[in-house]
Amino acid sequence: MKFIDRVSIIVESGAGGDGCVSFRREKYVPRGGPDGGNGGRGGDVVFRTDPNLSTLLDYRYKNKYKAGDGARGKGSNMTGKDGEPVILKVPPGTQIMDARTQELLADLMEGEFTAAQGGKGGRGNASFATSTRQAPRTSWPGQPGQTLELVLELKLIADVGIVGMPNAGKSTLISRISAARPKVADYPFTTLTPNLGVVRVDDRKSFVVADVPGLIEGAHRGTGLGHQFLRHIERTSLILHLVALGPQDEDPVLAFRMIRDELARYGEGLAKRQFLVVLGKVDLLQDEERGQIVDAFVKETGVSPLLISAVTGEGLKALVESLASALARDGEGDR
Repeated sequence: MKFIDRVSIIVESGAGGDGCVSFRREKYVPRGGPDGGNGGRGGDVVFRTDPNLSTLLDYRYKNKYKAGDGARGKGSNMTGKDGEPVILKVPPGTQIMDARTQELLADLMEGEFTAAQGGKGGRGNASFATSTRQAPRTSWPGQPGQTLELVLELKLIADVGIVGMPNAGKSTLISRISAARPKVADYPFTTLTPNLGVVRVDDRKSFVVADVPGLIEGAHRGTGLGHQFLRHIERTSLILHLVALGPQDEDPVLAFRMIRDELARYGEGLAKRQFLVVLGKVDLLQDEERGQIVDAFVKETGVSPLLISAVTGEGLKALVESLASALARDGEGDR
């Protein structure tokens, strides 16, 4: 399935039906009173979350949606039928914004949101009858519906966001600690879409991880794929920095500092988010080399990293336990 996380659409709620002008026509009642009914209400445009969806792909191919208009009122005090609403299903985590003002209208984690209300039905002449005005020929038209241009933006809901340089091993890591099976290959930008995986700590505890592709220098300005996907870690409680130690990889200190700088420049509080650092691909190093690299990393950054190998499985259990503990502390701080 193609991953689409931002679309523009136009929605229009239904117009209310017009009120009716009518008079009773019964045998032996030559001057029947007014009996024109009110018009029906126009249909609403409603967004509803669907946990089975993970992309906004459907809205890429159709971008105009209109609810049904209310029907005109009828004689015998019959109110017109209400217009059919339009129910638009979206993945949890979808934000709905006004395209012109950029105002955030809704941040749908669950439930539903009425974006455009249908117009009210017009009053029929029966509602204008009084003791002094017994045969009104007045009715009101229905109110028009609302037309809105909206931007839908999906931000994945994950507890942990994995960030790092291309080919740092993010996809391999997520495939080893969760049931996710992302595409893995030995060339830059293998991952073209974020991947989500559920990590099981034990029978009662689990958390969701997401990897963010394409972080290179200048990502906050849109270089590479980073700017397109950085939004997906805005909701995360914890950021996991994965720094690769392979012979073809960037110097670990420089890679870590570059990613930290990109997060700070992107904004949204990402640089202040709780984080852990993992040095990966340690299976490619001798013990002595590991020690030297770790000592230098701690000295330069002041951060003590974990060591893992997604290929051999070394350190993965300790990593999962550390992530679970950090998330638990974060949850306690929120209470």
